[in-house]
Amino acid sequence: MEEKGQKISVITLGCAKNVVDSEVLLGQLKLANAIVVDDVRHADVAVINTCGFIDTAKQESIDAIIEAVELKNKGRLKRVVVMGCLSERYSKELAIEIPDVDAYVGSNKIAEVLVELGVDFKRELLGERSLTSPSHFAYLKISEGCDHPCSFCAIPLMRGLHRSKPLEEVLSEARSLASQGVKELIVIAQDSTYYGIDLYGKRRLPELLGELSSVDGIEWIRLMYAYPSKFPLEVLDAMQENPKICRYLDMPVQHASDDVLKSMRRGITNRATRELIATIKTRIPDIAMRTTLIVGYPNETEKDFDVLYDFVKNMQFHRLGVFTYSQEDGTSAHILGDPVSADVKEERKKAIMELQMEISEKRNKSLMGKKLRILVDRIEGGYAVGRTEWDAPEIDQEVFVRNNRNFVVGNFSDVRIVDAVEYDLYAEAVYES
Repeated sequence: MEEKGQKISVITLGCAKNVVDSEVLLGQLKLANAIVVDDVRHADVAVINTCGFIDTAKQESIDAIIEAVELKNKGRLKRVVVMGCLSERYSKELAIEIPDVDAYVGSNKIAEVLVELGVDFKRELLGERSLTSPSHFAYLKISEGCDHPCSFCAIPLMRGLHRSKPLEEVLSEARSLASQGVKELIVIAQDSTYYGIDLYGKRRLPELLGELSSVDGIEWIRLMYAYPSKFPLEVLDAMQENPKICRYLDMPVQHASDDVLKSMRRGITNRATRELIATIKTRIPDIAMRTTLIVGYPNETEKDFDVLYDFVKNMQFHRLGVFTYSQEDGTSAHILGDPVSADVKEERKKAIMELQMEISEKRNKSLMGKKLRILVDRIEGGYAVGRTEWDAPEIDQEVFVRNNRNFVVGNFSDVRIVDAVEYDLYAEAVYES
């Protein structure tokens, strides 16, 4: 058991799901009156919430662990506890390679982490979080794990199979977040469209979105990580019926070549993907679609890449990110090796991103002179910086408004676009007459 009065620092790496896990942990610590500090150099105990998704993320996590251990060996820290995906997947290997860590705990095991910290776990208060994001937006995790068999992905190995959070628990957490001043909920999961199947025998995401729209204080609801295969079109009905749901959809398609999609085990074809996107755009004409792609998959030929390039050119996504393929232990694609060179991967990534830059600049230029509503995220260097409903925090573009009036972080404001570049907009305040 830990001594009273010890200072605990929680370091969060990786995705938004890890952010939520850390916030739940911090919520439990603060309810137990533990002393939480931001700077690990001023702490007695370091908790590192790791990511094990791809090589770069793994290395970042390992580097953070090593830095904490060095502080411990210098007498600056008393204990180091490692949690999260990397620890879930490689705890035995890590214990051998970095034995000075006091405990390796897996992902989504908050109670075990608290035991290591000598803090009582309060299950009835599991939905209480200590927000690390700006107080006006928060991530809302509706499920854990994934049932999809994607060949390149190690998430099921780290997070387990799909487990939906009961609808009432999600709503209770949403109400709690709203009571803390949260105005934007960002709905996340490994596959948000799969929500409910395990608990209710059917997909209940559309219903959940409708219920979240009734939560007082919430003004924006943003949907992330929608799997394209068997996408429930009822989600579009929910968007049409509930103005609080942002005209925004994050749908990682990963590729467009039928051969690659088949090898990836994505359960969808190029044609079906195009038809789905066309349906979405027809039903919600003003929607902004974000996607992510993988280039350099083991069997991706130049022809396959050309198909992907043409797909991006034709689909005209509002937002797009590209990952280079990372060979992951334990995945079905691992046996294919990693034959595409790093240079070729980077060339393909660069080509897609340059194309997307042109698409984004053209879209942004079309907004010149238009009045838009933004949510102000921060004040920086003489500007109020915010986002439209078409932009998620931390990954999408921003709107910079000359701060010539008293903008308030967390408030909505009407602005007029006066300039545009590839990935940012510039605006002036709109004064009501």
